[in-house]
Amino acid sequence: MARKAQELSPLAVGRLKEPGHHAVGGVAGLYLYVSESGARSWVLRASIAGKRRHMGLGGFPDVPLAQAKDKARLARDAISQGVDPIQQRKAAVSKLRASHAAEKTFKEAAESYIEAHGDSWKNAKHRAQWVSTLETYAYPVVGKLFVRDVAQEHVLAILEPIWKDKTETATRLRGRIESVLDWATARKYRSGENPARWKGHLDKLLPAPGKIQRVVHHRALPIASLPGFMVELRKREGTAARALEFAILCAARSGEVRGARWSEIDMDARVWTIPAIRMKAGREHRVPLSSDAIGLLKKLPRLVDNDLVFPALRGAQLSDMSLTAVLRRMEVDAVPHGFRSSFRDWAGELTNHPREMAEQALAHTLENKVEAAYRRGDALEKRRKMMQEWADYLDQVQQGDSFKAMLSRLKLGPRA
Repeated sequence: MARKAQELSPLAVGRLKEPGHHAVGGVAGLYLYVSESGARSWVLRASIAGKRRHMGLGGFPDVPLAQAKDKARLARDAISQGVDPIQQRKAAVSKLRASHAAEKTFKEAAESYIEAHGDSWKNAKHRAQWVSTLETYAYPVVGKLFVRDVAQEHVLAILEPIWKDKTETATRLRGRIESVLDWATARKYRSGENPARWKGHLDKLLPAPGKIQRVVHHRALPIASLPGFMVELRKREGTAARALEFAILCAARSGEVRGARWSEIDMDARVWTIPAIRMKAGREHRVPLSSDAIGLLKKLPRLVDNDLVFPALRGAQLSDMSLTAVLRRMEVDAVPHGFRSSFRDWAGELTNHPREMAEQALAHTLENKVEAAYRRGDALEKRRKMMQEWADYLDQVQQGDSFKAMLSRLKLGPRA
């Protein structure tokens, strides 16, 4: 048993300045420790499970003498009951730290999710869209909430104001919130059902997007006007005009053409291979090049130290509005993507090529999963014949009928 020391008064304790351990009395084993630097703190010396231990009770004078004695008595009572107060305190501190580590806000969880998965996304634009929609709609409502506390009412507060007017944005945002919350659940930051899930939950509370979103088709030219349009387009000078012509010949998306690189094109094999990272479906796509497409490429200048097929004036990639600008200058009520619809109409109405082949030329994912599973190849040579026929059709010119006259007669506008 520790020897009882003479009990010191608060005034006497305050005068203790000599470095070392000073017994203060009142509770066996209670000392005021003075360091070489002059800092003072309370220490309880006690035997716990047969081992001499030192237990800190706080600094002096923040913890005055009376409070230090109370702490010392409680510690000794715990020891007498077979409890190790030092280990008990360590466990409490550890639990507190663990709870703090798990207290991640929704914004922190979203940022961590984006950091974890961002490299697997196709491009920087996709990451930017994630960040933008979350910052605009989600963070003002749940950004500062602990992710474990995000509930159905919060998700609805985010989605309901934009569900009918900005349906596509709201639908994508819902999926992003669901992904963040699933990630948080997997990381043990929250538990329970995901309040942003659609099937069996939000589909009972919100109208289906397809029933409230008006389908807007890409404005496109009728099939009959395409040959005349191509005549006028080929009169236009500039990289954007050639990029649009190439996009039409290949039935390709604007982004695929604007990002096209010479290293992707095999002039001898007459194939343009677009890597998966630049494709919407995330799969490599081979485009058989018609004689018109090859002829167009051969006339293009090739810049030193620039692999882009259609570079802008300063060498960077053409902007996403450059091809649209060509159509506006031509006073054509259509968009670049609409020519893919025109190609699909031509293949379906004026040729005997299978529907699946036309869909494959457009790099569409087949809805019939069984059919998609059995169709292992990409029918490159069969598609080569189809793309040449497409180019040949575009080369046809109706005599005695100007393109502008045809536009006026057809009264072109948005397609139904």
